[in-house]
Amino acid sequence: MRMGLHAGELLGLELPRTDKRLFALVETDGCLADAVSVATGCALGHRTLRLVDRGKIAATFVDTATGAAVRVWPDAGARSRARELVPAAHDRWHAQLEGYQVMLVSELLRSEPVRLTIDLDAIRSRPGRRVACAGCGEEVINEREVVASGRSYCRDCAGDAYFVPVLA
Repeated sequence: MRMGLHAGELLGLELPRTDKRLFALVETDGCLADAVSVATGCALGHRTLRLVDRGKIAATFVDTATGAAVRVWPDAGARSRARELVPAAHDRWHAQLEGYQVMLVSELLRSEPVRLTIDLDAIRSRPGRRVACAGCGEEVINEREVVASGRSYCRDCAGDAYFVPVLA
């Protein structure tokens, strides 16, 4: 939660957003993605949250109106400081939960302005665009098709599948 809120402060944006001005790229799945979504208003369903799985507790936040971007991650010593702040906590999870709420941002988080090396407009694409895959016939939306020899294919039929069918 604090990562998203801090990003809003750094970018000068009021949070949570109800428009699509803020875009977040989270670097791991799980509770981080959920917390960023709650704090910022960015969501998969709004097409303003993207998982770029690097296995890191970090996220990059982009102000789509200005192009300004900031990457935020926890300070390496934050966990141990949280335990020091809440020594009576009955486990480390509760120590972190309570400690992170009262820690100064400068003790808890690190951040840096960044420039994206990916095309944010290509990620966001144009909602509502639909084509039928020339291979399997399934619908491909949001400009995610691959065009080869003038025909549109889904990524799977174009050779970029994450699964293979199990033949019965």
